[in-house]
Amino acid sequence: MKKIIGSLVYAVTGWKIKNSIDTSKIHSCVLVCAPHTSNWDFLYAVMAFWKMGIPMKLFIKDAWTKPWYGFFVKWLGGIGVDRSKRNNLTDYAAKLLRDKSERLYLINTPEATRSFSGKWKKGFYHIAQKGDVPIVLAFCDYKKKESGAGVVIDPKEKTYEETLQIAEDFYKNISGKYPEKFNTKIAIND
Repeated sequence: MKKIIGSLVYAVTGWKIKNSIDTSKIHSCVLVCAPHTSNWDFLYAVMAFWKMGIPMKLFIKDAWTKPWYGFFVKWLGGIGVDRSKRNNLTDYAAKLLRDKSERLYLINTPEATRSFSGKWKKGFYHIAQKGDVPIVLAFCDYKKKESGAGVVIDPKEKTYEETLQIAEDFYKNISGKYPEKFNTKIAIND
């Protein structure tokens, strides 16, 4: 059902999938989504992942999963998190990823905001390390109306700094909805 919905949305909007990795060979991963400059990124990303058959989930404020429409948010892939409590989300995410009973592509937006961010948060890298899973770089390019996934990084083989450099090289020619809100100098991370 989700695959049909994703395909339909892409057909109607004129977007296309550009995927250069074989996701069937990746059981679970941290799915880095960038540039993150608009709420529309969520729609195009989720529809792309559904169209590609990627079993993605994301952390969201639990206030979104508790009301009457919470079932819908969970169906979209939302995992409710109580942000009023001190949670160790890195360990929790890693635990979910280490559970091999089901495939899981855990979405992470290291910019952590839709506004311009001077640097990426390190959580995505630590989650991948602790979860013993790769990092997959995914994108939505509004200029080309394309989205997909293009690079797999093994955090056991690449340092955080090397990972940022790979990400910078990958995202340098990808246009977010609001390009001025995306920091193209990802590798410079003080």
